Amino acid sequence: MIPVFKPYHNDKEIQYLKEVIDSGWWGLGPKTAEFEQKFSEYIGAKYAVALNSATAALHLALMCIDVKNAEVISPAMTFVSTNHAILYNGGIPVFCDIEPENLNVTAENISKLITSKTKAIIVVHYGGYACDMDPIMELAKDHNLYVIEDCAHACGGRYKEKMLGSIGDFGSFSFQAVKNLSTGDGGMLTTDNEEWAERLKKLRWVGISKGTFDRGAGNSYDWFYDVTELGYKYHMNDIAAAIGLAQLEKLEWMNDQRRYWSNRYREAFSAYPEIKCPPVKEYMLPACHNFVIKTPNRDEIRQRLNENGIASGVHYYPNHLFEMYKKYYQELPVSERIWKELITLPLYPDMNEKEFKLIIKTITSN
Repeated sequence: MIPVFKPYHNDKEIQYLKEVIDSGWWGLGPKTAEFEQKFSEYIGAKYAVALNSATAALHLALMCIDVKNAEVISPAMTFVSTNHAILYNGGIPVFCDIEPENLNVTAENISKLITSKTKAIIVVHYGGYACDMDPIMELAKDHNLYVIEDCAHACGGRYKEKMLGSIGDFGSFSFQAVKNLSTGDGGMLTTDNEEWAERLKKLRWVGISKGTFDRGAGNSYDWFYDVTELGYKYHMNDIAAAIGLAQLEKLEWMNDQRRYWSNRYREAFSAYPEIKCPPVKEYMLPACHNFVIKTPNRDEIRQRLNENGIASGVHYYPNHLFEMYKKYYQELPVSERIWKELITLPLYPDMNEKEFKLIIKTITSN
């Protein structure tokens, strides 16, 4: 079966993992700190806090700005973690519709939803294709709103000259098994706010004032610590961080490969007007986490792909249609129409020509 996603690795991950295993320190420690430093430098944010998931990152970002009983504008066309994080914090999700090309929220759609109760906006860079951030940030500034970039798909993507995750108040990243940069599971939260960064380090380690490695870095183990607030068991460990460091070194190359195969898809489908591909707009350099086509023949094509040993996906079923979110339902014409046309095609750095040709042949044959 040709998979939809597949992580890429080489000997570097094994080398870095061996260093951590041989060190005897497998938990939250020096490799995690090194990964945080190098990731923040890469993204262009002052601080990066390594976590066990992007879900945790979104949870803690919203916790820092306290959205209890406040409205948070967010897309429905996303993985449910984006909106679950609002509920974890006692906030009120306000679902925003998307533009039909790249499936992203826009400042125009967001502006229609702002009320006196609105406190934050979550933007999802769907598939690694950037939202148009300048008008969104201007809108947020005008209304004194926080902006959280959900970069689960977007590690290494750019908006104009800025890295995604460095534009809003927070950038939330996923390192789950199929992401562009994968540690098996994991996440990162970036910010330029020092106060938030220090608080986040406590919140990720159940509220403890000082991490275990920090307390044991000297010749003797300092057992005492304080617990300053209710936190969570959300921290990354050095095993995952070692993989992350190896992945970060090759992320640009891996994303270049994703862009190459994405462009090949566009070329191959250009003669088929019934198949719409995600456009690359002038303000974006996409991370190309996934390649999603739109076609009225979705179910027929997915069946043909499956019969030929090719996996495909649908990303996503709009969140506001799930049972638990029905109380927050509002009509989203584009989201409700377009999800029925979406197919996520295989895309990964070491996809080969034979696999690619079989995918194209299967989709375009009648």
